[in-house]
Amino acid sequence: MTDRLAHKQIAAMFTLMVLGREVPNQELEEVVGFTLTGPERTGLKDLGYILSDRTGPRRSYVHQLSDDGWAWCEKELSESGPPPQRGQSPLASALYVLLGGLNEYLRREDKRLFEVFGPAVETPVDAPPAPEGDLETRIRVAYSELVREPRGWVALVDLRPKLGAPASEVDAVLKELSRTGKAHLVPEDNRKVLTPADREAAIRIGGEDNHLLSIEAL
Repeated sequence: MTDRLAHKQIAAMFTLMVLGREVPNQELEEVVGFTLTGPERTGLKDLGYILSDRTGPRRSYVHQLSDDGWAWCEKELSESGPPPQRGQSPLASALYVLLGGLNEYLRREDKRLFEVFGPAVETPVDAPPAPEGDLETRIRVAYSELVREPRGWVALVDLRPKLGAPASEVDAVLKELSRTGKAHLVPEDNRKVLTPADREAAIRIGGEDNHLLSIEAL
């Protein structure tokens, strides 16, 4: 890989990944001992890996991973080690041993980084009980309650809480419905409107995250 980032940029990217939210420079310095400024910051922003702007009364930088930044982190997990650097600490190599193990887990369990490090989505205490019947029937019932027009689009983030079933089971049924043409799953075109909950609720098919569902009438 010829376009590896510098060690400081990699450290910043992985820190933003683990925190999974907007991080001000002051907090970044507390966590990893440096702030993200100068060429390191502008380089990551120009690559589209971070969203970074000055905010607050002190106009200090606040950083957050973009969708491309999350994609870069997923790709970097498969690297066998850090890029060359003089005086490299053995800790850097050990870090990539850990990251390699994490990458194998994500690949084996078909999970995304955001499912591990993104903020948790709490289920309301007064959430309605799951409807009776097999899971496909429950998906159809929930879809019919949410959709506004025949074969309209429903966000998976709105659908999943109504099912009362593990995400893996829901994903299996949705993938089968998609394979047989009974349902259609597509990504949200405007990625800027996606919330962390939208990303967590997405289903990955063919290397792409899908956020919206449409079901054909029986």
